Amino acid sequence: MGIINGFKKGIASLPGFRFREFRRDAVFIAVTGVVTVLVLLLPTGFEGSAAPARAMRARVRIAGVNNEKLKIIGPVRQGEQQLEVEILSGPYKGQIHSSSNNLMGKMEVDKVFIEGNIAFAVLNLTEDGRVAYAQVIDHYRTGKIIFLAAAFIVIMFVVMGWMGLKILITFVFSATALIRVLYPMILRGWDPIIGSLIIITVVTALIMFLVGGLSRRALAGFLGAIGGVVFTSILAFIFTAWFKIHGAVRPFTETLLFSGFGHLNLAHLFISGVFIAASGAMMDLAMDVAAAMDEIKKQQPAVTRAGLMRSGFTVARQAAGTMSTTLLLAYSAEYTAMIMTFIAQGVPLENVINMVWVSSEVVHTLVGCFGLVLVAPLTVFAGGMILGDGKR
Repeated sequence: MGIINGFKKGIASLPGFRFREFRRDAVFIAVTGVVTVLVLLLPTGFEGSAAPARAMRARVRIAGVNNEKLKIIGPVRQGEQQLEVEILSGPYKGQIHSSSNNLMGKMEVDKVFIEGNIAFAVLNLTEDGRVAYAQVIDHYRTGKIIFLAAAFIVIMFVVMGWMGLKILITFVFSATALIRVLYPMILRGWDPIIGSLIIITVVTALIMFLVGGLSRRALAGFLGAIGGVVFTSILAFIFTAWFKIHGAVRPFTETLLFSGFGHLNLAHLFISGVFIAASGAMMDLAMDVAAAMDEIKKQQPAVTRAGLMRSGFTVARQAAGTMSTTLLLAYSAEYTAMIMTFIAQGVPLENVINMVWVSSEVVHTLVGCFGLVLVAPLTVFAGGMILGDGKR
């Protein structure tokens, strides 16, 4: 007990640190961590819906390659690779089976194997449990992904310390909330806009109060960010209808329709993607402005509400200017090749901007930036009302 009390006193004596806040944050982190694990374990309801009844996944090595049936025309390869694969994992480890790899001449979906490659495969089994066919899916990347994720976690803790744990939890929770809750519910019939607004509200609240603590600063940031998300969703709805964007401009949207999900509203799915993509930058800007206003209030307790809001808006102008450009650059990477193709072919600019693919990206980018700019005054107003009342 003496050691624990001494640790508490030592922590409490650190400049700007209060043990009560530390304990409150620790409890909040623990609860959030448990909720994140529970969400991660939620079944989507679609597990194994496309898997054969008798099949298992395995890691294989490409033991032999025959390219006699493969046609190569410049960078495009079309035809069939005949493969010999050695199973490296599971109960059939060590067995060698024949397989094939069909190439359609589309570089974005084709994969080419050479001898010695490690690949991911699905083993189709017979009724008596033997391997009937080894279907090679793609290059094996699970180990590399685990390594990259582990390196990210280590660097996060080394650089960010205690805050790194908060960021990691928010990162995992955001991903699991989308994959395990939002997307399955949309497939079941939820309206994408309503469902996305609910999930993004929950995610925004978690991130703001976990990173900013259970404080009025975090509350101001949350109100500013969620206000920006709502405004962005309204703008996206208006401009998507005005530009006559049908929503089938994203990869795999038609595949969804043809896979038995014809009830999906693709336009609403596109709209939800607009404000989901911009929500992270909105949280960033809102927290920056709220934290700056909170620090101003701490350093100058006598500052008036109007003075605090003026200072907050000065900070917001600077931050919004750089964040809008950041959003533009992040989005532009999605359609760089498309724009370069039009430039290389000498297509006139007016032709380009009237194409639905380009128009959809214009709406996506400008509406997201518009919503981001609106976050600044919303956060300043919320911060002025919450932080500028003279109470500590």
